[in-house]
Formats: sequence, structure tokens, C-alpha cells
Amino acid sequence: MTPFKLTEELVQQIETLIEGQQDKNLMDLTEELHYADIAEIINELNEDEATYLIKLLDSEKTSDVLTELDEDVREAILGNLSSREIAEEIAELDTDDAADIIGELPKEIVQEVISEIDDREHARDIVDLLRYDENSAGGLMAKELVQVNENWSVTRCVKEMRAQAENVTRVHSIYVVDDSGMLKGRLSLKDLLTASTRAAIREVYIPKVDSVNVNEKPEEVAKIMSKYDLEAIPVVDELGRLVGRITIDDIVDVIREEADKDYQMAAGISQDVEADDSIWELTRARLPWLFLGLIGGVGAAAIMGGFEALISQHAILFFFTPLIAAMAGNVGVQSSAIIVQGLANNDLKGSIANRLGKEMLLATLNGIILAAVLLIFTWAWQGSFATALAISISLIVVIVVAGIIGTFIPLFLHQRGIDPAIATGPFITTSNDIFGILIYFWIAKIILGI
Repeated sequence: MTPFKLTEELVQQIETLIEGQQDKNLMDLTEELHYADIAEIINELNEDEATYLIKLLDSEKTSDVLTELDEDVREAILGNLSSREIAEEIAELDTDDAADIIGELPKEIVQEVISEIDDREHARDIVDLLRYDENSAGGLMAKELVQVNENWSVTRCVKEMRAQAENVTRVHSIYVVDDSGMLKGRLSLKDLLTASTRAAIREVYIPKVDSVNVNEKPEEVAKIMSKYDLEAIPVVDELGRLVGRITIDDIVDVIREEADKDYQMAAGISQDVEADDSIWELTRARLPWLFLGLIGGVGAAAIMGGFEALISQHAILFFFTPLIAAMAGNVGVQSSAIIVQGLANNDLKGSIANRLGKEMLLATLNGIILAAVLLIFTWAWQGSFATALAISISLIVVIVVAGIIGTFIPLFLHQRGIDPAIATGPFITTSNDIFGILIYFWIAKIILGI
């Protein structure tokens, strides 16, 4: 199968067919396309064209397309559909996707859409999911799953599983509950097939099963599923009752969104934005960190002003200021990036003191190697060993301090419940620039005796 590639010619062809209302040609063109590919096309159309194409597709494909659209495009399209039309699309979706889309609708029409869903059990499940915080396992889970009672016979279990599986897109696991709905374990298909038809499920199920609470953070769910290589994980309420399941496709979305957020934060963007967002939204996301950089630059200039006499007598120090600032920023970002990555993957072991000690030794070693090269270069260039020594020793101290700051700040933020990714961007760079320049001129002043 040749991978789909969106081209300007294809988009123009779709637009021409829509303009001419050539519905049959449109259906023929999109019939073999995956719903994700159709969503990619619709994202490139204007609102009227997108709505026209959505209404033309059959409900089963339309519902899947809606889940793949950009949020602003989906919002515009749903705004052009009646409550009944939205309900028809929602009815084709799993409960988790349906709840996500309904949750984006204006509050005044949510109830109208839910009342238009013919499958009342499906509607009740969606309403139940809307109760949970979207940033929780409950807000991420789907209600569709296969569960059996521990007191059932194997024969009844197979019969019930067939009925339940009709409403489940993919059966990852078979969960076992008691009469109160408490999660007891999971059922192996192999054990089920080899057991006596008269045997009770409690005699063959596996009591060990990983699960998460409805209030667990999605990031923690992702860590558990990644650690144990799970394709799906059951979700239980505060009493331990089975209420849903989270599948790997939902977790992939969580991991991608978290990675995008951390990448933007590391780049100095304080909120989730995209390239197509308005200038005002992009400005609001970038300006806080740019303002921080401005303050850092002013602070560095003020510090240099305090060493005006030193600079006037040893002008060479001024030319090495960018190097010192750059090394401080780079080392700080490297250290913080390693710590943030370790925190995200739960790989950090030992106390903060041990971590700081290790980073200090690493920074010292790197600093000595780099300073030795710089000492030789500066001495050969300027012919002044004292000046070369002052710059080189400053570099060692700056690197060590930057490494400590880059290690300590993300650990400190993590303990305070603040996203440590904030420490990999302009925040750590600016702080290390200021400290680096202060240390640089202070040590140079001591060594050169000014």
C-alpha cells in the first residue's frame, strides 16, 4: 500500500468537486482513503467546504474523521451541524472519543445532543465520562470492555463474551469481577478454552492484574503501561470497582501531547500553541519568556557596569563575556535536560545530595578539560598568563555552578509539584547567564588584583 501524501493538486481537485456539487465523484475519490487521510484533507478546506464533505460521508466514517481533525476545524464543522446530526456521529464513536467531542461543545447544546442519542446506554456512559476531569484516567478511559463474573460457568462466560464483544472495537483483555463489580483479575483466553465447560471462572482466572484509579494522572498511566508493556489497562473507582479501560492509542496521544508541551516549554513558549494560531495567541505564549530574557540581559549589563574599572584595564575580558555566558547556559540546559528526562521516565535513583555531587564532579571534569584548552589559546594569543589563568579558572567555576543549578532547579520544582520542564528553557539559561557573568568578573578581579 502506497502511503498517502497530501498534495496541493488533490486539495484543489476536492475543492473543484465540492464547488460543482459532484457528489458521486467525491465519494469515489474518498472511498478508499483512510479516515485520518480524509481528516488531513478537510483541515486544508474552508469551513463551508469542510462541512459539505463531512455531511456527504457516511456516519461511520464521518465519526472517525471528526476525532482526527484539528480542534478548531472540528469546532467550526460541529457549529454547522444540528444537534441531531451531531448525535448521529457521536453514536458511532467509542465512549471516550464521544465524550471528548461533546466536552468541546457549548454547554447550551450538550444536553440537546445527548438527548438525541438513540442508544440510551451509550448516552449514559458518555454522561458518566463527562463527570471526570479530562486530565485524569477517568477522563481518558472508555466504557467499552469485556468483563465476566467470577461465579459464571465457562459456558455462560463464552456466551456473555460474544454479546459484549459486539460493542467493543478491539478486545485486549477479559476482566473478571465479583457480584459487586469489584475487579478481581483477568482471564486468559487459553485457560478459558482448555477449561471444563462446567468449571467456574473463579477457578481459572488470573488474580494478578495491573489497574489504575480513575483519579490517576494520564502521565502516570503512561508510565505504568510503558513499564509493563500493556496494550490496555483497567480503570477502577475509589471502591475498586471496574469502570472502564484505557488503550494504548490513547496513551500514545498523551505521550505525544506531553512531549510537544515540554518541547515548547524548553523553547520558551509558555502555553500550547500551533503555527496556525493567531498572532495574539502566539505573542501571549512567547512574550513572558522573552521578557525574562530582557530582564536577564539588563541584569548582566548592570553587573558588567559594576566592573567597569576592571574591563577598562583588561579589555580582553569583555571579549570573552559571550563565551562565559554561552557555556553557563549550555551546561545548565544539558544538566536540567538530563534531570527532567530522568524524572519523566522515573529513572532517577538516590538522594538529591548524591545527584548534585555527581553533577559537580562531572562539571568539574568537563570544566578542567575546556579550561586547559582555553588557557593555552588565551596565553598564546595575549601573552599574559595571569589574564589567561583568570579566564580559565572562571570558566571552571562557572561550569560547576551552572551544572549544580541545572540539576537542583528541576528537582526542586518537581518536589513542589511544578512541571520541571520549565527548567530546560530560557529560565535556566537566563539565570545561569547572570550568575556566570557575575562569577567571571568577580574571579578575574581577585586574580588580577583590580
